[in-house]
Amino acid sequence: MEAGDPQTYAIIGAAMEVHQQLGCGFLEAVYQDALEVELAARDIPYVREASVPVYYKGKPLPSNYRVDFMCYEKIPVELKSLNLITGVEEAKMIHYLKASHCNIGLLINFDAPSLDWRRFIN
Repeated sequence: MEAGDPQTYAIIGAAMEVHQQLGCGFLEAVYQDALEVELAARDIPYVREASVPVYYKGKPLPSNYRVDFMCYEKIPVELKSLNLITGVEEAKMIHYLKASHCNIGLLINFDAPSLDWRRFIN
């Protein structure tokens, strides 16, 4: 993490606390619930299950993406509870960034002995 990026640092810190308290092995929904509690406790602004519109040639499509959390109104955060993060999950985060026009996104995987997180730059 870069010292100049306190917002992603704060989000990752909240996720680390959740992982420390719960460990690995729970369903993704449990981690979403716990992270919501932790984000609120740390006064990190967020919207859970935020809708991200997709545009085609400047027109909004009826289908939207749903990101697990949109923090600070500009950082999409996608949570996973998988044995291994693959290119599929990484591609999904890249699509979230493109659709939302956000510059930074976080993909966080709780199903590992140590929290696995990846920061994406658009």
